[in-house]
Amino acid sequence: MAWYKYSTHLTQMLKDEFDKVYDPGSTTSWSGIYRCEGCGREVVHTLGKPLPPQNHHQHTYGQGTIRWKLIVTDAPDPS
Repeated sequence: MAWYKYSTHLTQMLKDEFDKVYDPGSTTSWSGIYRCEGCGREVVHTLGKPLPPQNHHQHTYGQGTIRWKLIVTDAPDPS
């Protein structure tokens, strides 16, 4: 889980990009911190690069497949 100390540094953004789930090796629309839905591991992802591949880390059977979801971004609000 991503942590922060000062709430003044983060602003809530209600965009669909935060609801998308990506497979390993996918490219995304935004840079940011992505969290694995199965185990909670987080990675910093840069726009234009693929998300970590399937062999980035291992899951137990109960954790299912690796799936990445955006949790924090510095992308400008396009609205």
